[in-house]
Amino acid sequence: MTASARSSLSKAQEEQVEDAHAQAGPSSKRQGDAALAIIGDSSVHRDITAEEDRRVLRKIDLWLMPVILLVYFLQQLDKSSLSYTSVFGIVEETNLVGSQYSWLSSIVYVAQIVWQPASSYFIVKLPIAKYLTVNVFLWGASVACSAAAKNFSGLMAGRFFLGILEATVAPSFMTITQMWWRRREQTMRLAMWMAMNGGTGMVGSLLSWGLGHIGGSIHPYQTIFIFIGLLTVVCSPIIFFVLPDSPTKAKFLTHDEKIIAIERLRANNQGTEAKIWKWEQVWETMLDIKTYLWFALLFLCAVPSGGIGAFGPLIIKGFGFDQFNTILFNIPFSAMQVAVTLLAAYVSTKIKMKWPVVFFLTLPPIAGASALYTLGREPELKNKLLGCYYVLSFLTALQPMLYTWASQNTAGHTKKTMTTGIIFIAQCAGNIVGPLLYTTDEKPYYHRGLIANLICWILLSILTLVTAAFLAFRNKQQANKRIRLGKVGKVADRSLDAYSDKKPGDEKEGEEARNDQAFDDLTDRQNEDFIYIL
Repeated sequence: MTASARSSLSKAQEEQVEDAHAQAGPSSKRQGDAALAIIGDSSVHRDITAEEDRRVLRKIDLWLMPVILLVYFLQQLDKSSLSYTSVFGIVEETNLVGSQYSWLSSIVYVAQIVWQPASSYFIVKLPIAKYLTVNVFLWGASVACSAAAKNFSGLMAGRFFLGILEATVAPSFMTITQMWWRRREQTMRLAMWMAMNGGTGMVGSLLSWGLGHIGGSIHPYQTIFIFIGLLTVVCSPIIFFVLPDSPTKAKFLTHDEKIIAIERLRANNQGTEAKIWKWEQVWETMLDIKTYLWFALLFLCAVPSGGIGAFGPLIIKGFGFDQFNTILFNIPFSAMQVAVTLLAAYVSTKIKMKWPVVFFLTLPPIAGASALYTLGREPELKNKLLGCYYVLSFLTALQPMLYTWASQNTAGHTKKTMTTGIIFIAQCAGNIVGPLLYTTDEKPYYHRGLIANLICWILLSILTLVTAAFLAFRNKQQANKRIRLGKVGKVADRSLDAYSDKKPGDEKEGEEARNDQAFDDLTDRQNEDFIYIL
C-alpha cells in the first residue's frame, strides 16, 4: 500500500470514529468506558501498524514510567525507614519492649486495611493522578514528623497515618498499568515498579549507613526519618505536573495517538476507566471464586515477606555482624530482588503463562528457610547463613507475579478496582501477621517465624496449581459461551502478542476475535471474548 493510500485510509478511519462518537451520544459515555470519548464506539476499529504501536508505546513508557518508578521508590523508602532505624538504636532510644517493634511494622498494614475500601471508591470516582499527589505529599510529611516521636505511642501514631496515606499507591499503579499497557506489556512494567523495592533496599541501605554516621544533637534514627520524609515532600509535585489521569486526558499524545493508545488495549478486553461505581460488579466480585483464590495466594505470599522485610536486618545481625556491616550486607539481597523480579517477568512474558513461574519461585525460599532453621549460629557459619538468607530473595518476585496474574484476569472497572483492593487487603493482612511471628526475644534463631514461612510457601505452591486448573476450566466455559452465541469457540489471545508477532493467516492458536465489547465496561464474566491467562 502506498503512503498516500495509507493516509487516505487513516483519514477515513478518523471520520468513521468521529461519526460513531456523534452517534454514541452522552448515554453511551455514561455507561461505557472513558475511551468512548475518544473512539466513539467500541465496535469501530482502528488498524495499527507495528511502527505506530512502537512509537506510541515509547512515548507512554518515557512519560509515565519514570514517575511511577520514582513514587514507588519513595513509598518503599518511607515504609522501610523503620527497618533501617532498627540497627541505629530506635528500640533502645524509644524504650521498645516485647512485640512493640513488630507492631510498628504491622500498624501500617492495619491502617491500610481500614482505609482500603474508601481508597478503592476514591480511585474510581476521583482523578487518579491528583488523588495520588495529595497522598504522596502527606505521607512524606508524616514520616518526617515521626522524628519527633520519643516513645511507642508516638511512633504508632506516625506509622498509622503513613499506612492510611500509602494505601492508595499499589492499587493506583495497578489501575494505571491496566489502563495504559497491553497484557503482554503489563507484566514487565508492573515488575519494574515493584522491583523498586530492591532498588530502595540498595539505596536506602547506603543512605541510612551514611546518615547513621552523622553526629549532632539528634539521634541517627531521627535523622533518617527527617531526611527520607522531606525527600518525598519535595518530589510530590512531579506527580501533579507529569502524570495524566488517563489516556483520554494525556496532553503528551495527539488525538490520533490517543486513538492508537486506546486501540492497542482492545485485545485486553479490560477497557481503561469508568467514573461510575457499579454495584453489580461489586456483587460479582464477591461471588467470584477467583477473588478468594487471589486473596489466599497474596496472603500466603505476604506473611513471609512481611516478616523478613521487617526483621531482615535483625536476622543478619543475628549472624554475628555489627550494625554497619548488617546494613551493607542487606544490599546484595536487594540487588538479587531486582534481578529475580525482572527475570521472572521476562520468562512469564516469553512463555505467556504465570503459574509455572510462580510455582518455581516458591522452591528456593523453601530451601533457604529450611537451611536457616537447621543451621546453628556459630561464628564460623556466618558466611553460609548469609548465603541461605540471600536465597530467600526469590520470595520478592512472588508478589509482582501474583499482582499481574490477578489484574490480567479481571475486567470491568469497578470489579478491577474491587479485586485490587481485596488482594491488597490480603497483602496487608499477611504483612500484619508476618512480623508478629518474629520477636526480638527469639534472636538470633527466629525459629517460629521460619517454620511459619515454610508452611506458607508450601501451601502457596499447591494453591498455584489449583488456581491454574480453575482458570483453564473458566476458559473452557468462555469457549462454550462463544459457541452458543454463534461465535468461534477457539480464539487467539492477541493481548499476549507483540504487534510484530502478528502474521496473516496464522491460525494455529485459533481465530482472532474482534473484541467489539472491549470498551463497554463489561466484566470478565459478562464478556464472552475475555480470555483468562494461566
